[in-house]
Amino acid sequence: MNSQNTPTFAGLVQEFFTDYMVQQRGLSSRTVASYRDTFVLLLRFAEEERHLPAHGMTMPALDARFLADFLDHLEIHRHNCVRSRNVRLAAVRAFLKFAARRDPANLGVIENALAVPMKRFERKMVGFVPHEQMLSVINVMSDTWIGQRDGLMLTLMFNTGARVSEIIGVRVVDVILGPSNSIRLHGKGRKQRSLPLWKSSARAVREWLHLNPQLHEDSPLLPTRDGRAMTRANVAQRLKLAVEAASVKHAQLKTMNVSPHVVRHSTAMSLLQSGVDPCEIALWLGHESPSTTHMYVEADLAMKERALARLKQPEVKQARYQAPKALLTFLQGL
Repeated sequence: MNSQNTPTFAGLVQEFFTDYMVQQRGLSSRTVASYRDTFVLLLRFAEEERHLPAHGMTMPALDARFLADFLDHLEIHRHNCVRSRNVRLAAVRAFLKFAARRDPANLGVIENALAVPMKRFERKMVGFVPHEQMLSVINVMSDTWIGQRDGLMLTLMFNTGARVSEIIGVRVVDVILGPSNSIRLHGKGRKQRSLPLWKSSARAVREWLHLNPQLHEDSPLLPTRDGRAMTRANVAQRLKLAVEAASVKHAQLKTMNVSPHVVRHSTAMSLLQSGVDPCEIALWLGHESPSTTHMYVEADLAMKERALARLKQPEVKQARYQAPKALLTFLQGL
């Protein structure tokens, strides 16, 4: 390819974000922002550690060694966890695959960089709040305006297993009240899913809308005092206060780190323990693959104990081990 027609690194990055990610793929603003942050960090690393300014960055410079050093920098100097490191690598990989189709002259460098592997890490067991304790957390809310909003928020979170971004994105029009009550959630990757509501949840929504006649169809269902949608920090703070109040009755809650995502796990575990198939739970939670839901099976010790109880125990006679005299002589001589 003529060097005059070879795209520049800056041109490839701009085309990747505008033409490919936004126009062709239609990726969400959150995904675009995450990828953007990755490239900001990468260019800062190039400038600070390689003395290579952003305007001087080239595709050959983005080789396997550079990429590996960048990932080590994230872990060692920025103290990113392995999961965050892998997220950054996934963003760079997506760009490299895009660049390979636009810049065949540097295909060898790109292929070597794509060979940099994801880093394995130890996955922690899923944390969840048992059903009884979760109900106590929901029921501690007061009869104030904030208390009623928080009670509805926690009820809907536990009813649906919604991600925090999904629950704060619910608008009044997303709730359908009638013979069959349901709620529409706007999930990751612009995917939507509708879930049924408990009668108690639907009743709480009706009471909330009656209390707030100023809310129109496009209003956030769970607004702040000034009418804006709640933030992630708002949800986490209100949940923390509810857990602290419920811990007076359930002391176990004091030792738990209950985040909005743990409430989502708690919904999944309650469904699993009620006998719902993991594939159905995957659909309920909006998982792309049912295999993701198997982590709840791994965490459910009670289910494993019931399975073990159905297995007949072997009748094993315990025999006392007699060590050979030669072995005793050897050990005593040490």
